[in-house]
Amino acid sequence: MEDLSIKYVNLELAENLQRHRTNGFSNTEALVVRRGAPFQITVQLKGRPFDPRTDSVRIKVTLGRLYAVMPVTFSRRNPSSRWNAYIDPNNLDFQRLSIFVSSPASASVGRYKFQLYVSSQDGQRSAVVGDFTMLCNPWCSDDAVYIPFEDQREEYVLSDAGLLFMGTPLNLIARPWSFDLYEPGVLEACLDLLKVSPQHIKNKRKDYMNRANPVYISRVVSAMINSEDDRGVLKGNWTDDFKQGVSPSRWTGSGDILRLWAKSGYSPVKYGQCWVFAAVMCTVMRVLGIPCRVITNFNSAHDTNGNLVIEEYYSETGQKLNRSQDSIWNFHVWVECWMRRTDLGQDMDGWQVLDPTPQQRSGGVFCCGPAPVKGIRNQRTDLIYDIPFVYSSVNADVHTIILSGQDHVVGFSKDTEKVGSLICTKAVGYPRMQNITGDYKYLKSPTSTLSSRSSTISNDSTLRRASTSKGVTVFLTLTKSPVAGEPIVFLVKVMNKQKRPKMMNVHLNAQAKEYNHSPSETFWEKHGAIQLAPMEVKVIQEHILPAQYEEVVGDDLINLAVVLEDIATRERVLASEEFNISSPELVIQIAEENSMVSNKEFAATVTFTNPFSHPVSGILTVAGAGLIAGTKQFRMPPLRPGGRASQTITLIPNMAGVKMLQASLSLLDTNITIRGFKMISINSI
Repeated sequence: MEDLSIKYVNLELAENLQRHRTNGFSNTEALVVRRGAPFQITVQLKGRPFDPRTDSVRIKVTLGRLYAVMPVTFSRRNPSSRWNAYIDPNNLDFQRLSIFVSSPASASVGRYKFQLYVSSQDGQRSAVVGDFTMLCNPWCSDDAVYIPFEDQREEYVLSDAGLLFMGTPLNLIARPWSFDLYEPGVLEACLDLLKVSPQHIKNKRKDYMNRANPVYISRVVSAMINSEDDRGVLKGNWTDDFKQGVSPSRWTGSGDILRLWAKSGYSPVKYGQCWVFAAVMCTVMRVLGIPCRVITNFNSAHDTNGNLVIEEYYSETGQKLNRSQDSIWNFHVWVECWMRRTDLGQDMDGWQVLDPTPQQRSGGVFCCGPAPVKGIRNQRTDLIYDIPFVYSSVNADVHTIILSGQDHVVGFSKDTEKVGSLICTKAVGYPRMQNITGDYKYLKSPTSTLSSRSSTISNDSTLRRASTSKGVTVFLTLTKSPVAGEPIVFLVKVMNKQKRPKMMNVHLNAQAKEYNHSPSETFWEKHGAIQLAPMEVKVIQEHILPAQYEEVVGDDLINLAVVLEDIATRERVLASEEFNISSPELVIQIAEENSMVSNKEFAATVTFTNPFSHPVSGILTVAGAGLIAGTKQFRMPPLRPGGRASQTITLIPNMAGVKMLQASLSLLDTNITIRGFKMISINSI
């Protein structure tokens, strides 16, 4: 009879990918598994059958220079703390061996090689080689990234589309983003990111060993998303000049960015800002199997000297001045990853802040975190990593200072609620916002995150949010969220708290600003005077017309301020608000929406109605991971005011599940991008 040898090994891709919830990666035609769970391989033998009395099977798995060798046994009862393999006792075909291979729940993440040997008693040996990719396993209770709720695993590990929240708390913008987990080349780029990191280049063996720990992985990825210290993915740019690359606002998903980076030989992709850095990191972490979600912190403090105070300066007429080294970004975007913190104790387990935007060094490198959210809430600044930096981002006080023309301080106020006024993420399973502010800070009142801005003046020249028995209080309130093409209507409510009349100068000022910059020049102002009787409350209604603010529509915001000056005492009171103007949305409609199945053609229509007072034209970009291949672009010819244009797109879903179709219309000769999205349920055939 012919000697015992191996004919071939079947990696049972379909069954293993389904069992390990990695079937989204089926386009890689490679075995992708999660640690702490068995995967099956079938060994087809030729020659005589396998004889368990005289023959043996051994498997060697290798990651770099790390390796484990395991005998294949007939017992399932093997220690879960190490690699093991057994022949399926329910399928004892000795010509065709069904073998299950199990990794420990602490196995390192990476691309492994395996060798399978069949040996006989007389010393003859047959071998085959192959490879597989190992990811973290949030479904395994022994894994440090285990998260106990299936709906959260679906959202934070498997979902390949989501929403990024921008704008202001008064007028949230939900920007669609395609995480592109399962798009061609993305898995490979995420693994390459670990391979080209400085840690790997410096000491490959140590890096491979440390990849068992999600704390280590997340810190490496946080540094590698930016390119300040290494061959990272993205180059940041906070200017208005993006001629050498792509404006951050034009990106619609992570896949193009990661593929460009890998294709270029790991040169940074131009350009990113905070939401792009965070969204790409979310993709990498989810691909590696670590639960991840994108977080927006509204009114995020950048406290340069660590005193938990941000100074903002205004002129006597309400113009915001660029005088401080500190700043408040209208919003800042980072990620949270879910993991155990065995290095800190179980009371710090759970969500951890990681910020890949290069702001300050941590351990000598531009990265941030993982900082436990529970530690931030309880101001545990003694714990690693970077808790003081994140704590100040959500908790700093704001001191508003009014300067005279000679730079004398003529007014002062303190606001303890503006910074971190709303911290949010996408809700699990639904395309809406979830408020998680209470996870980061102890809230003073249930309404504190959405209160209108007010200040109070009294005879001691101090401006306060709280009313007193003396002085004047002013409230500045928008009547509704501003929408492009409609007037901005706001109210100035003035309360005389004293039993004597007052004559007040009123200065109103509006400036355009970017989310992370001080305002530019004033584009609208109004000045006048009012008389207040003793204890009188007076309400002034004002509006800014569309023609006056039209250039501000898009990603820019408006800083609106009112300064009241008591003519008799020269005391001032200021109230301000920063807000964005909602752009119109693209409307997406789908024929046969309720009967969509994979691998069948469907039609979608994107419609835009011009709300502006002048003709517009632009480039329409449509994307949808799992719905269309790559992105599609169409040119929209000039469209008159009030005109409507439509574009039909063909969809061919390649997998079941909830998918996002998104469209963005970049208007030519402006910085305005109109967006829209639609969540679509794809059924299996």
